[in-house]
Formats: sequence, structure tokens, C-alpha cells
Amino acid sequence: MFTFFRTFAFSKDEKMKHLRKVLYIVCLLTLCTACVDEEQYDDTPQGNMEALWHIIDEHYCFLDYKQQAYGLDWNLVHNKYKERVKGSLTRKQLFEVLCDMLAELRDGHVNLTAAHDFGRYWTWYEAYPTNFSDTLLRRYMGTDYQIAAGIRYKILDDNIGYLRYETFNNAIGEGNLTEALSHMILCRGLIIDIRSNGGGQLTYAERLAARFCQEKTLVGYYQHKTGPGHSDFSDREARYLEPSASIRWNKPAVVLTNRRVYSAANEFCVYMKALPNVKLVGDHTGGGAGMPFSSSLPCGWSVRFSAVPMYDAQGQSTEFGIDPDYNVQQTDADFLRGEDTLIEFARKLLSE
Repeated sequence: MFTFFRTFAFSKDEKMKHLRKVLYIVCLLTLCTACVDEEQYDDTPQGNMEALWHIIDEHYCFLDYKQQAYGLDWNLVHNKYKERVKGSLTRKQLFEVLCDMLAELRDGHVNLTAAHDFGRYWTWYEAYPTNFSDTLLRRYMGTDYQIAAGIRYKILDDNIGYLRYETFNNAIGEGNLTEALSHMILCRGLIIDIRSNGGGQLTYAERLAARFCQEKTLVGYYQHKTGPGHSDFSDREARYLEPSASIRWNKPAVVLTNRRVYSAANEFCVYMKALPNVKLVGDHTGGGAGMPFSSSLPCGWSVRFSAVPMYDAQGQSTEFGIDPDYNVQQTDADFLRGEDTLIEFARKLLSE
């Protein structure tokens, strides 16, 4: 029997309670469905393949969208991989076949986990330039930067503030943000560098974005699955960003992005792009617009997949990423001069 449980962590803040409650109900309903209606599968290569295919078929949230986007036919995928699991396979061979099947979804939130390996789809960033260099970052940060929990920050020599947030897995408190923004309060503008931020907790993404929000702002929508059909979804429900009750930044700000911006960091870009005083500079983000959930196979391997679709304020899915306001790529010439092309572009933009 499958187990189906929530793996995405949410805030205890009042403004997240409604979404959390909906997702909790979805999980309970799915648990009930899994216990009563799910077919039983044998712990064989064929049984595990069928179990995995049906989990995705009934619970994955982007099958219709990806059929429209690039022609994914999940039924044809079933026929293709049913042939590949015929006969006897070692566990490692089976793992490889199942990972290949999941890769058809082109989703970085879809992972297969076994004791010997972690199946992943990382083509969403591996095939693209990073547009980020630790070597260049050290030149800009020096050694006199300040650290407040999960962020590093300093004032650049042209009176532009710079804030680096590497991952939303690193906690940041309201007091940390107040201290950092107060330190840079006289700056002409602020750069928020989230390049190569692969996501983490939506709580921290929302907490930071709220410091740039001046009034309640529509930032997007979400749905949840209501049945096993590919199109069985609830009506879209609006998501709003509320302004922070603490110190807020009302001057121009720039968010630096690259292809490795994913999941909660991708959502942060959704929030920030909805705000009038913020511009996105850099590369198209990696995407990851579905909240992930997990289930297990008869052999004990666990599979994580996107189960709750999210949309931007225009109602468009951001599963495949977000376009920046200014597409800027790191150049070799700038690198040889010791300059970060994206940071320099942002500094010029803020100075204007």
C-alpha cells in the first residue's frame, strides 16, 4: 500500500494558515484514497513500474500542462517503459529505468530515492551557463561584510546596498531583516542576489519579499487536486503578499537571477516581479512551480513529485521559470577584468 504524506514545510504565520489548511485537507483526502482505493502492486520490476506510473498518473499536477507545453503523453510513456521492465532486472537496473521514466516529466521536483542513489532531473540548469562566480563574489564582498542569520550584506562603494541570500533553507528572522535594511537605509538602491538559490522554505521567501511590499498585492494563484483525473483540480484561489509590519524598503531594488533559481526561490521572483519598485536582472529562472509531496513504492523507494500547481499574478504557470525584466549574461571580458556583469548592470540601473 502506498503511503502519501506532506513533505513541504510551511510557516506558522497567520497569513499562511489558509493555504496550509487547504494542503492539510488535501493530504488527508489523499491518505484516505490511498488506503481504500489504491490497487496493490507486487514488489517486482513490473509491479514497481506500474505503481510509480499510477502514482504520477493520479497525483502529479502538471500532466495536462506538459502535454500542451511539449507533447508529453503519459499513456505512451507507460507503454514505452512497460517494455523496458520485462524480464529480470537488478535493483540498480530497475532504478535506472524508473528514473528515466520520471525524467519524461522534466521536473526538478520529481525525485526517486533509494539507499544507493538519488534520481533527479537537473537539465533545467545543467545545460545553461551559471552566470555566477564565487571568485567574483569574493571580490565584491571582501571581508568586511555583515552576516544576519541566512543573509550576508554590505554597502558597495557607490552607495548601493547588496544582500546575498544563498538558500531559503537558511533561516532569517524579522529582527535580522530589520537590522540589515536599517544598515542600508541611506543607500540609493538595493541589490538582492539570489543566484543559484535552489529554494527551501516559502516562509523565508515571503518574509523577505514582504519588506518590499507597500500594500496588499496579488502575487498569484494555486489549485489542488480533487480527484485522480489529470484535470481534476479545484478552482484557482488567489495568493496575496502582505506588507511587513516592520521596516520596509520603498526605494528601487533589483533581484539577480540565474537558471539555478528554483522552487521557493522561483516563487520569490514571482512575488518580487509583482511589485512596482523591483526589477529582475539576469537569466530566466529554473522554475519549479509545484509544491512537492511524497509517496512510496512496494520496494520501499520513495518518490517525490509536484502535487499543487502555482501560478503568477497573470494566471500563468511558472513551472518552466520566469523571464527577467533585463536578460543579462556574464561575459568573459568582464570576468577577466574581475567584474560581475550582472552586479554592474544592476548598479548602473539603480544609479539611474
